[in-house]
Amino acid sequence: MSHEHFSWEPGADIIGQSNLTAFLATVGLSDYASLVEKSDADPGWLMENVFRFCGMRFYQPYSEILDTSDGIAWARWCVGGTTNLVLNCIDKHRGTAAWDRTFLVWEGENPDERRSFTYGEFDAEVCRCAAGLTALGIGEGDTVGMFMPNLPETYAAFFAVIKIGAILMPLFSGFGAQPIATRMKDCGARVVITADGTWRRGAPGAMKAVLDEALAEVTGVEHVIVVQRMGDKLPTPMQPGRDRWWHDMVAGQPTSFPTREMAAEAPAILLYTSGTTGKPKGCVWTHIGFLGSMVTRDMHICGDYKAADRFFFMSDMGWMVGAMGACIPSMFGGSLLVVEGTPDYPDTGRFWRLVQDHRVSYLGVSPTLVRGLMRHGSEIDGYDLSSLRILCSGGEAWTEAPWRWLFEHAGKRKLPIINISGGTEVGGCIFTGTVHHPMKPGSFGGRGLGMGADIVDEAGRSVQAGQVGEVVLRQASIGMTKSLWRDDQRYLESYWSTLPGVWVHGDFAMRDEDGLYFILGRSDDTIKVSGKRTGPSEIESLLMGSGKVSEAAVIGVPDPIKGSAIVCVCVAMPGVPADDALADELTGAVVGGMGASYRPRQIVFVSDLPKTRNMKVMRRVVRAVFQGGAAGDLSALVNPDAVAELQARFSAIESGKETR
Repeated sequence: MSHEHFSWEPGADIIGQSNLTAFLATVGLSDYASLVEKSDADPGWLMENVFRFCGMRFYQPYSEILDTSDGIAWARWCVGGTTNLVLNCIDKHRGTAAWDRTFLVWEGENPDERRSFTYGEFDAEVCRCAAGLTALGIGEGDTVGMFMPNLPETYAAFFAVIKIGAILMPLFSGFGAQPIATRMKDCGARVVITADGTWRRGAPGAMKAVLDEALAEVTGVEHVIVVQRMGDKLPTPMQPGRDRWWHDMVAGQPTSFPTREMAAEAPAILLYTSGTTGKPKGCVWTHIGFLGSMVTRDMHICGDYKAADRFFFMSDMGWMVGAMGACIPSMFGGSLLVVEGTPDYPDTGRFWRLVQDHRVSYLGVSPTLVRGLMRHGSEIDGYDLSSLRILCSGGEAWTEAPWRWLFEHAGKRKLPIINISGGTEVGGCIFTGTVHHPMKPGSFGGRGLGMGADIVDEAGRSVQAGQVGEVVLRQASIGMTKSLWRDDQRYLESYWSTLPGVWVHGDFAMRDEDGLYFILGRSDDTIKVSGKRTGPSEIESLLMGSGKVSEAAVIGVPDPIKGSAIVCVCVAMPGVPADDALADELTGAVVGGMGASYRPRQIVFVSDLPKTRNMKVMRRVVRAVFQGGAAGDLSALVNPDAVAELQARFSAIESGKETR
C-alpha cells in the first residue's frame, strides 16, 4: 500500500535481497515487528541466532549466553567463552578468497597520495605492530592510548593492540593538550601511539608536540610510538628512552603473530564519551560486545551491510565511527575507505569526488556534515555517485531540510537513508532504519533488537503514538558499556538510578501514527513552553526550512509567564545578510509552524556553533553562555573559538551595543 507522505518505500527487490529477510527466514519469523517482540522477550535467543548467522567465532564456546543473576545493570554475556575481536575481523579470512581482496584504501589530503592493502597485506602490518608492542612488554590488560590522524597505521594499530589482549583508548586527533591529559590520567595508559603530525587544510598540523605538552602532566607513560607522516615538514623532538619511531619498532618484526585468546567479555576498547553532559565517561567495550551489537546485529542484519560494499564514514578514530569503520567491513570481508583531512579541502567538492573515485557503496554521514556540504549548493550533481547503494546517518537528530537535500542529491530519491541512533554507552542502536521500512525525513524504522527500547513518561509508563517521552532500555544489550572505567557508582547514578531496573538514556523521542520513530534531541535540551514539552530540533527544522540558515541551536531560557522562552542561535547561509530582516523572517517561520506561544524572544546570529568532535551541537554550552553560568567540561569541543564568539555576542546584546 502506497503512502504519499512517505519519502521512500522499499521495493520487493531490495526487501528480497536483504540480510534482514535472510535472517528472518533462519529464525522462522515473518516480519521485523515479530523479531523485535521475540528479541526483547529473550535477548539471549537473539544473540545466539545472530552469532550463527554472522559466523561469530570463539576459541572456547560459552556455557551460558546471558547471566542476569546480579541484575541487568551487571549482565554477563557468553559466560565461559573465549574469543578475540581480531579473530573475527581479520584472522578468520586467512585462507579464504577475501585474503587477496582489498580491505583498506587510503587517500591523503593531497589526492595524489594513495595507499591500498589487501587483507593479507594489512594483516602483516597488524602482526608487525603487535610483535613490536609485545617486545616493549605490552600485553593483556594494559591500556594503550592512540592519538592519531586517519592513516593506514591508525587502523593497523587498532587491531594490533586488541590482538595482544591490551585495551585500546582512542583520542580525537584534534584534541588540545588538556583533554588528552585528562583522559590519560584517568585510563592509566602505559603506551601512546601518535604521529608527528598531519596535513590540515594545506598546512602541517603538529600532533606529537601536542601530546608532549599533555604528557608533561601525566605519569606512567613508558613508551610513545611515533608514525612519521610529515617527514622534514615538521620538527619532532624525541625524548630518549621513551619515544621511538613506528618504523623502528616494526622493523624486523614477523609478519605473522598469534592472536591472544581472551575472555569474551574482557575489555577491548575504552572510549570516552564526548562530554555533552559533563565530565567525559570512560565506556568499556568488550571483545564480544561491539561485534555482537553494532557490527553484526545492527549494521549487517538491520543496516544491510554486505561483503561487496565499500564503507566510508568520514570520521575520526576518537568517535565510535572509527571502530565501526575498522570492524564492520572487516567482519564481513568488505572494504574500507580512509581519508586524511576535511570534506571540503582542497576543494569544496572533495567529499563527493572521494565517493566517485573510490566507488563507495555504503556511505555514512552526520546531519552536521550534510549541513556543511549543502552550503556549497548543487555542485554535488556534477559527480558520478552511481556506486552508492545505501546511505547511513547517525550522531544527532535530523532536521528536514538537510535530510531531503541528501535524499534528493546523493540518493537521487531512490536510495534509503538508514538512520541509526544509540551511543558510545550502549555500543549499538536503540532505534534503527532497515531496508524493510518506509522512510520520512529523519525517521527510524523501528526499535533496536533485544534492548527493550521504549519511550516513557516521567513515571516510567509507555507513552502513546504522537507523545514525546524519554528513551529507556528494559533489557541489557550485549554492547552496553561494562560499567564506567573505574567508576561503578557513577555508572549506576548516570543510567540506572532514575527509574528502578531501567536504563535511562537521556534522549527524547516519539513514535508517529505510522509506527516510525523520531529522536528529538537530548532530554536535558528539551524546552517546556506554556506547559508543552518540545524538542529543539522541531523548531530548528523550521528555521532551516527557510533556506536562509545552515545551522541552528534552539534553547529554552527561564520565563516568568511561559516557564521557558525560545532563543534561536543561527548560522546564516553564505551570502545571506544576518540582519533584522532575516530575523523577522525566521521569527515568522517559527510562529507559522509552531504557534504564537513559540515566538522567539531573541534570534542571534553567529559564524559557528560549538560542537563536539563527533559534530554534535552542544546546546548546553549555548544555554550556559546565554545565562551567564559555567559551561562545564569543554574538552570535547572541536571549535572552542565558537564559545568565545557566543560570549562576545551575548555580552554585546546584554549591554545594548548590538540588537542580535
